[in-house]
Amino acid sequence: MSLPQSPTVDSLHQQRSSTVDHRVSSKRKLDDVDDNDAVFSDLISVRMRKNDTESSTGHNQQQPPSISSTNQLSTRVSDASTSSSSTNFPSSSSALGTTPSPLRRSQSGLQFFIRMISDGTHIVINANSSDSVKSLHERIRVITGIPVIEQRLIYKGKQLQYENKLSDYSIENDSILHLVGRMRSTRHPRTFQLINDMVSYICRICKSIFPCGVHSYALKHIKELMNEFFSLTPKDDNEDASGHLNVFLSNSAPAALVTLYVSSIKENKECAEGAIIHFLDSCKNSLPKNLHLQCVPIVMEFCNLLRKVGSDDPLYADCRSCLGSLLENGGGTCGWRYRGGEEGKGVVVMQEIFPFVIELGKKLLKELIKSMVGIVGPSVADVKDFSAFLIPLHCVISEQGGFRGPISMPLNKRAFNYPLYAKEIEQLHVIFIDLLNIMEKCLEKMQDSSNLNTTGEGELNHTGWSQYLAILKELNNIAKLYKGAEERFWTVLRLRKASLCVLIVRYAKRTEDHQWLLRQKDVTDFESRRHLAMMMFPEVKEDYEELHEMLIDRSQLLAESFEYIVHADSEALHGGLFMEFKNEEATGPGVLREWFFLVTQAIFDPQNALFVACPSDRRRFYPNPGKLLLPF
Repeated sequence: MSLPQSPTVDSLHQQRSSTVDHRVSSKRKLDDVDDNDAVFSDLISVRMRKNDTESSTGHNQQQPPSISSTNQLSTRVSDASTSSSSTNFPSSSSALGTTPSPLRRSQSGLQFFIRMISDGTHIVINANSSDSVKSLHERIRVITGIPVIEQRLIYKGKQLQYENKLSDYSIENDSILHLVGRMRSTRHPRTFQLINDMVSYICRICKSIFPCGVHSYALKHIKELMNEFFSLTPKDDNEDASGHLNVFLSNSAPAALVTLYVSSIKENKECAEGAIIHFLDSCKNSLPKNLHLQCVPIVMEFCNLLRKVGSDDPLYADCRSCLGSLLENGGGTCGWRYRGGEEGKGVVVMQEIFPFVIELGKKLLKELIKSMVGIVGPSVADVKDFSAFLIPLHCVISEQGGFRGPISMPLNKRAFNYPLYAKEIEQLHVIFIDLLNIMEKCLEKMQDSSNLNTTGEGELNHTGWSQYLAILKELNNIAKLYKGAEERFWTVLRLRKASLCVLIVRYAKRTEDHQWLLRQKDVTDFESRRHLAMMMFPEVKEDYEELHEMLIDRSQLLAESFEYIVHADSEALHGGLFMEFKNEEATGPGVLREWFFLVTQAIFDPQNALFVACPSDRRRFYPNPGKLLLPF
């Protein structure tokens, strides 16, 4: 709503009343935002009855009175700006022109003051007595950025109702109206108070009320408030926990922290960075996994705000990684519920997750191109984030109503079962094609490298190749969504089999899942398959404290070995074995290898009848189905 041309709007400053008290029952906040320094100021909320005739502001209209026994609330971040203010009270310069003299105003014209209880600032308003209260609220919204629904105007103890006119309240010239916040009931009053205190504290730092020397204490204080916030989170009730965590978002705490982060003051920036990282770590470490999805909207808000700072900002990358981790911990279901709807619940739809996939896909594409000419390639963090954000996308695409298997591209827009999120499905297919094409070139470049062989020997490890295998795994997952994509994917790997085998031998780790490679034997060779098989076994650790000792008589090798093994504790056998033959001095790994060899021979000795050879293949043995005859 634009301001009328006739009335004048001035903003005046006045010292904050020193008699404002704190009360723990406060639940809401408003603000007075300065365009130059992004000020976060405090407002006091007053609970009023609609027709209460008792004055809460006093009758002295020349000096703005103080309000006692009220709670100082923290402010909300606003993108709007206030008009420039004057220091003279009550006369001031108008934002639209010179304030007209009372003699020149019509008999229905009014000039009055609206007191911003946050810090004593006054707004001078020129209006007509026939103007509606709602229009006055709209003018306040234009000046301050405070939503109309969050405003209340109090005059002589009565709240001005939207549908009435100013004349209905007999407002006189030079009167003072008080702008207060709307109180909201909540199931989490302590949480509201806690977050309000934190936001208010951050706002004071932004306004440089505190000297720079106390910022180390400021970070400690903010972390303490966050720790208490997480300690109050209900751990067993997801719905109650969602309401509790939503207080952090609804009170604009992320916006306050980001505002502090973009400050030109170095100490402010470091304080905000430490606080945001502490919040991200607490989301992952202080809450059970069943509540991780409840933190998604808060971390999403951090990402959206910090993306405006820059997609290459390190703190933005940390927030994005945290968001991906929270989504990944949520599992493979589509339960990404938050925001929207009548009760503030909804779905993290593809439109909200997909921008991160596009962003990371483009970044991986650039890094893959660089890896072809240099030694640096895609980072572990970027590949991991890309994988994490693909999980909910796979889920949404697979479970939508029109999905009946792999999707044919291009999409038939006239089909009755035209899929939801068609734009995103098409863009994901483009990302797949682009990454697959560049990966084929990367594998070709590897294959052309000198002295490259399938065992991974003959060339120094190229750090730019380390994430190729992980990217190929994600491309394999995407290919399952599109008709013909899997065949195209495996065709590329067959053509670049030598490079793929080198990647497997060099970079396949036990902590990763490589089952997808074992399903296509024609893209691997013996060495790479053997390496994948060995990765299935647990890693050998030689940090055991005790050894299982055995003293064996060679003449009774199988019988005595059996006695030692059968009576040993299973946990003891997981450690090391100390082997020694009777009447022999030799010990060590060589003796242990000899014992394994001799025991294996004895087990498959036909005279012991433990196993029988396969008639058609003497290299294969089966347990003896007949009576087991043991010499011991």
